[in-house]
Amino acid sequence: MKKTQNYSNHVRLVRGYHGYTFFLLLLLIIGSISLLIKSDSTNWLNAALLLLIACIFASFFWYARSFALKAQDRAIRAEESFRYYVLTGKTLPTGLRMGQIIALRFASDEEFPVLVEKALQESLSPKDIKKQIQNWKADYNRV
Repeated sequence: MKKTQNYSNHVRLVRGYHGYTFFLLLLLIIGSISLLIKSDSTNWLNAALLLLIACIFASFFWYARSFALKAQDRAIRAEESFRYYVLTGKTLPTGLRMGQIIALRFASDEEFPVLVEKALQESLSPKDIKKQIQNWKADYNRV
């Protein structure tokens, strides 16, 4: 059974990705920079190529995550726009920032329209929106 989600435990970290892979990538970059600094004229090209490979891996690490999050953000925007329409009969206000919409997804249907208006009027940060939610609607699918 999944632990009940709330503000204090809703952030999801994947140990293999955020911990293990990041740590190994960091070691690779540090080691390759060290090797390049210590290299001489006979092996500098190998050291430079190793650093280039490390930078390519770092780029893959970063963009694989950011592309997946961007796709999830688009889905969340569509879901929350539809939910707002179902609850109010109106389109979701255009003044909301993506971070606010992502935070609002945790609000129950009863709180959602009120928090949307409050987020707009008071320019609430995503963190402030989440703190104001009384009845948390869990999202176990975000990665």
